[in-house]
Amino acid sequence: MNTMLNSQLQILNSYPSLFLSPKSPILFHGFTSLPVHPCQHFLKRNTNFCIRANYDVGAKTGSSSMATAIDQNPVSVKAVVTVKVTTGEFFSDLGLTKPVDDFTDLFGKTLLLELISAELDHNSGLERETIKAYAHRVSHKSDEVKYESSFAVPASFGKVGAILLENEHHKEMYLNNIVLEGFPNGPLHFTCNSWVHSKYDNPHKRIFFTNKSFLPSDTPSGLKRLRELELENLRGTGEGKRKTFERIYDYDTYNDLGDPDKSSELARPVLGGKDRPFPRRCRTGRPRCKKDPLSEQRSSSVYVPRDEAFSEVKQLTFSAKTLKSVMHALLPQLEISLLDPHLGFPHFTAIDSLFCEGLTLPKPTNDGFFQSILPRLVKAVTDTQENLLLFETPEFIDRDKFAWFRDEEFSRQTLAGLNPYSIQLVTDWPMKSKLDPKIYGPPESLITTKLVEREIRGIMTVNEALKSKRLFVLDYHDLLLPYVNKVREVEGTTLYGSRALFFLTKDGTLRPVAIELTRPPTGDKPQWKQVFTPTWDATGCWLWRLAKAHVCAHDVGYHQLVIHWLRTHCCTEPYIIAANRQLSAMHPIYRLLHPHFRYTMEINALARESLINAGGIIESAFSPAKYSNELSSAAYNQLWRFDMEALPADLIRRGMAVEDPTAEHGLSLTIEDYPFANDGLILWDAIKQWVSDYVNHYYPEPSLVQSDRELQAWWTEVRTKGHEDKKDEPWWPVLKTPENLIHILTTIIWVTAGHHAAVNFGQYMFAGYFPNRPTIARTNMPTENPSDEEFKNFLKKPEVELLKCFPSHIQATKVMAVLDVLSNHSPDEEYLGENMEPSWEENPVIKAAFEQFSGRLKELEGIIDERNTNLKLKNRVGAGVVPYELLKPFSKPGVTGRGVPNSISI
Repeated sequence: MNTMLNSQLQILNSYPSLFLSPKSPILFHGFTSLPVHPCQHFLKRNTNFCIRANYDVGAKTGSSSMATAIDQNPVSVKAVVTVKVTTGEFFSDLGLTKPVDDFTDLFGKTLLLELISAELDHNSGLERETIKAYAHRVSHKSDEVKYESSFAVPASFGKVGAILLENEHHKEMYLNNIVLEGFPNGPLHFTCNSWVHSKYDNPHKRIFFTNKSFLPSDTPSGLKRLRELELENLRGTGEGKRKTFERIYDYDTYNDLGDPDKSSELARPVLGGKDRPFPRRCRTGRPRCKKDPLSEQRSSSVYVPRDEAFSEVKQLTFSAKTLKSVMHALLPQLEISLLDPHLGFPHFTAIDSLFCEGLTLPKPTNDGFFQSILPRLVKAVTDTQENLLLFETPEFIDRDKFAWFRDEEFSRQTLAGLNPYSIQLVTDWPMKSKLDPKIYGPPESLITTKLVEREIRGIMTVNEALKSKRLFVLDYHDLLLPYVNKVREVEGTTLYGSRALFFLTKDGTLRPVAIELTRPPTGDKPQWKQVFTPTWDATGCWLWRLAKAHVCAHDVGYHQLVIHWLRTHCCTEPYIIAANRQLSAMHPIYRLLHPHFRYTMEINALARESLINAGGIIESAFSPAKYSNELSSAAYNQLWRFDMEALPADLIRRGMAVEDPTAEHGLSLTIEDYPFANDGLILWDAIKQWVSDYVNHYYPEPSLVQSDRELQAWWTEVRTKGHEDKKDEPWWPVLKTPENLIHILTTIIWVTAGHHAAVNFGQYMFAGYFPNRPTIARTNMPTENPSDEEFKNFLKKPEVELLKCFPSHIQATKVMAVLDVLSNHSPDEEYLGENMEPSWEENPVIKAAFEQFSGRLKELEGIIDERNTNLKLKNRVGAGVVPYELLKPFSKPGVTGRGVPNSISI
């Protein structure tokens, strides 16, 4: 503390003595103030400082005699710098450095700006000298502060291509933009939207380029070195622990999910590498664990590059702050209220009470805390001063309380529910496991031809059904079976390999035919498997309902761990890291992708901290338990391919579509009324057209793609570093032509926007009432090696057995609280096609293309509204059915079940 004070006093004493008065200083508010009149006189004469000087980033500069002499016709240019007021940064009245920073503002030396010429000096061939000026504060509103400085720019200086900026304060600031006014051709804009570190944290100046985009080969000569320098700064050295103010992007494995130093029970294997392939995350450089040197120590906050952090609006409403409040404050309160972690719901009315009566929480130490942070979830009880956890009834259950119980809704949700990515056409018959029979038992399925033909009541033979593409399946058999025995060793959960078979009826809806559950051999017990079908007798009906609960739990786990977490969040992070390391901020492809990367790294870091970590919400409330992340790794290894992440390719891969040049989207759907695919293909085409217009403008010649060294370096790094464990796969798209680039970029934007929206923002709607989408099945089927007493209990009270199979009270309420937050749209959400980036707006061709893109998305809104009134589309419309709106592009804030944000921001 003394050292800090001494250093700050030295800074104050370093100012010239001409500002000091021989009179005694005046004291106010506990601080010493200098007399006012000398400073006023100084500021009157020195509002702006303008200096010609070399900039300190290793440049060699040269100037002609014309440039160093007084120019005959200098242009008077004013720089207007807009800084956003944010909580906790340098405008805060707290902190020991505040008085020192006030003096910096008083002397008009808050920001040092240096104008960089876009071209080299014509005579010397060296970079021109910069023009420096300090900016002073001219206005301070509630949400922004403006600074101004003036420059005399000689005509010989040429066009300004970049600005170097130094923050003279002791705290960071958030820079919105810089505008240079006074040029004959109009103002010059620099869109920043970036945190600028204090020079006392990092002596290197920040570099900001104009809004004009350049391919590397077109970079103005005076900016080439700075373009490369900025990328070198962002790559870092790969060494040391990252500091919060840094903007360094690098790779690491998922080696921070466990906490072996805290407990051996919390040790987890590293994801990423030969044994457990996985995408890479951002490197933090934290120390290694003492008990496991392969793992990284955990910390209360996880580094992400500074500009990847949530905005203040996001912090104060949803995402980071709300989710942290749920994880670190609300969930512990639930554990106090619900002492028995295995206690289930005694009857269904107890589940209903979560929505009408709520759950009383212990009185908090911080009065009003939960109401301010979680107003949707926690209500204040005025007469007792207690808090009430009261969930809002999901629209799905509000429209039809018993929809979850019915087979038609079970089937419909495979096409228009939370996970529309798993249903696939049956192409091989009889169905057969590909696992080693010596380990897992006989591979043949017990869903036989005879059984299927009996269940479809002689409408057609199985061969006819296969030929006419009428049989579909949810198949989690081979993926889950290797984990069954390991998961069953964990208290309070169980697992099976599962298949659920469906038949496509004449009216285009699916009907469940059979469910097969399998347990591999264990100890002295042989393989166990059984097929369950919809029946007309009481015992068969309840066994069918229990089998459906198991399949739903498998589907929910696969959705969360693979379809959602792996395929969107994890697989996107390498694209972001590689883009920042290899694509300059002035590269047109960087500017195209940047809106689609907003907040993803921050939400991923938060997930590693509180959601998917050892002992976190996923492990404690989902069926795979402590093996959840290993399951994600297995799916990445067996199933993930970049070339199959495009929506058309995904549909074809699952047999849900075939290529058809005569069809509207170049595809014919196997099930015509497939709401996710119907809406998704329109969205895919709109994205592809926008990307095509953009790419073709900047790459009119195919050779430009191959010769773009930054672009090639980015795509190479995505494959060889970001997805290192898949680097040798033959299916990676080549990047040689504009068509290749269009497909790659459309796929990435689809994943960050359409794919994520479809599987995220319906979570509370469909899983908020957990009997519809239970995250865990806790008990075995009553027919699997039961004791006489167990089977007698099932026959006596089957409803109790179903409730015991469902998540416990604490598991259900924890998941419901988290899903409520994760389904929320923040007030600062940026939706696809909504906001035009400044660099696009300045280019007439790109501006027109984006306006057309935005118009297509507005058309999609109308198309979806019209489809949701068409009673012929039974998979999206009907009595009590929630209209399918998950791919409707725009939304208001909150839990709405619609809206496609640009990025994976929650």
